[in-house]
Amino acid sequence: MLRSTMLAAARSRTVRAAVEAGPFTPLVDRFVAGTDVADAVAAARTIAADRLVTVDHLGEDTPDRAQADAAVTAYRTLLGRLRTEGLADRVEVSVKLSALGQRLPVDADKIALDSARQVCEAAAAAGTTVTVDMEDHTTTDSTLGIVQDLRVDYPWVGAVLQAHLRRTEGDCRDLAGPGSRVRLCKGAYDEPASVAYQRTDEVDRSFVRCLKVLMAGEGLPMVATHDPRLIAIARFLADRNDRTADDYELQMLYGVRPRAQSELAAEGLRMRIYLPYGTEWFGYFMRRLGERPANLAFFARSLLTRG
Repeated sequence: MLRSTMLAAARSRTVRAAVEAGPFTPLVDRFVAGTDVADAVAAARTIAADRLVTVDHLGEDTPDRAQADAAVTAYRTLLGRLRTEGLADRVEVSVKLSALGQRLPVDADKIALDSARQVCEAAAAAGTTVTVDMEDHTTTDSTLGIVQDLRVDYPWVGAVLQAHLRRTEGDCRDLAGPGSRVRLCKGAYDEPASVAYQRTDEVDRSFVRCLKVLMAGEGLPMVATHDPRLIAIARFLADRNDRTADDYELQMLYGVRPRAQSELAAEGLRMRIYLPYGTEWFGYFMRRLGERPANLAFFARSLLTRG
């Protein structure tokens, strides 16, 4: 119910205007590194001292080709900075295909694929990699198809699968081959019961089933969760499948459980932080609020004390 409410609010122009005008900077700054590439690079440099990073230039549901082209330019600029700053060996990028044209009314998949290829080309030149984010279930087939096409020339392109979707265990089997980088997360989108599990315990059980497939496979599982129990299960499954600390990755969001992030990294585990930046932070911010009641309580206190 909380997530549904917050995701509905994320689509409201009135709510967006109120949030962007409100005194919520401390909470937004907790989850978003800043608005420009300099902010992102500075935050990535700090994190990369003991962890790995994937940087997301925020934006989604791009309405026209010009904005899709602007997103590509932003990524090329970011990747150029990562190269010149000497960070490319520890920092990659994540991209949402809807920011690159996937929802345009004409030639959407072709435009998104061409745009993503340009990002991958820049990543290869910088010496790093790209992970393609997953969005709501209506884009799953398109996104996985584009990932498959990208991997022809860039086999290191990462895919993202969401455990709350009923189809995901099968997708894990399809993507567990040699060299395949797969980020498994629970899923942050409000989906119908026909395609997605609705109860938390169902999603958790799906997450574990998917983990078993990925850990037994030949690719690199990237386990995106803040849940200590699921992290413990991931570590157990890695040991059971004779995986070393270099053979899988734990991932968490910027601003969520930072102490745990550092502690896991200090144990010698591969810990990667999802670091978003940019002016289009509203949708991402609202999804983070919907995932954790504590975040929403902080938000409410800020609202009540404004002025």
